[in-house]
Amino acid sequence: MSSSALRKKSDVSLVRKVPVAPLRPILANLQEVILGTKLALLFPAVPLAIAAQCAHFGQVWVFALSMIGLVPLAERVSFLTEQIALYTGPTVGGLLNATCGNATELIIALFALMQGKIEVVKCSLLGSVLSNLLLVLGTSLFCGGIKNLGSEQPYDRKQADVSTGLLILGALCQSLPLLLRYAVGAGEHAVAAETTGLELSRACSIVMLLAYVAYLFFQLKTHSQLFEPQEVEDDVEIEETPVLSFGSGFFWLLLMTVLISILSEYVVGTIEPTSKSWGLSVSFISIILLPIVGNAAEHAGAIIFALKNKLDITLGVALGSATQISMFVVPLSVIVAWIAGIQMDLDFKLLETGSLFISVFSNCLHPPGHANDNGVLAVPTGTWNAQVA
Repeated sequence: MSSSALRKKSDVSLVRKVPVAPLRPILANLQEVILGTKLALLFPAVPLAIAAQCAHFGQVWVFALSMIGLVPLAERVSFLTEQIALYTGPTVGGLLNATCGNATELIIALFALMQGKIEVVKCSLLGSVLSNLLLVLGTSLFCGGIKNLGSEQPYDRKQADVSTGLLILGALCQSLPLLLRYAVGAGEHAVAAETTGLELSRACSIVMLLAYVAYLFFQLKTHSQLFEPQEVEDDVEIEETPVLSFGSGFFWLLLMTVLISILSEYVVGTIEPTSKSWGLSVSFISIILLPIVGNAAEHAGAIIFALKNKLDITLGVALGSATQISMFVVPLSVIVAWIAGIQMDLDFKLLETGSLFISVFSNCLHPPGHANDNGVLAVPTGTWNAQVA
């Protein structure tokens, strides 16, 4: 859904004029994958980043070009996942989207983890959650509220409540190691804070992953009807047809994932020199810049759907991405670190954990007035959206 907002119609007439017939399908694929997005102008940053790294041009340039190149790659992964889902059906497609939806953040986290940069992993993942809950959702509600001022904006309260409940569970699990550390520091318990906190984090990570699997089963199998977007007046439903074959979509998905892995390794390897050169802390770059780049396409898509008065899809993009990071990517990173013999826990420190709690619980607040079971507000919600944002 989010990538369709950035899709651009391809002109197939140019491909048909190619005299060599065997080249036409290849060029059609290239045109659809590379030029079929409004972010196509950013694609040259991908080869430039690789060339800058190979030529040892400068680590700051490598970092900047890699960050720019990750933006269209992340959007194309979302597009290709949707294309494959059109062949596999909603269940397999949903599982594929649940795995690849935040592939950029996951790959960056794994590379940083293998290089022992635990703080970069924690800050980037926490920043992704905060970015979706505050920046994306806030901007979408503000823009959608201004654009649709005075009109009703339907949304599915049940879907929002499910995502918010999982976010609360994730915030509670991530706060337990912090509470244990402070309790041991105050002398209330005589245990080894480091080892006990690590074991507690691993146990909480297993619980979070099990809860996320149960959520996927609930969303894709038992209660899939709850996650259908609410209909809006004058909204014409257009059945989407695949523009790529299954084999082509799978090939391009693998290629984009490889390119994301290459650029992610460049980003992780050059983050410290860039921090010194720009005069910014590694924490700031990890919490603010990395999540914005990794979720840029989803951010734009959520805002575009809010402007079109499709608040249900906007909430699904923002809350769904935050839920996936909090309940899947974060605990998976802890488990992978455990397998690799790296000591990573869920202790995100006091300020970061407090920010997470405030962000999650702010999404639990309902607007003034009342809403029915479908979440259609009985007051002009555009005004409320602008106030909340």
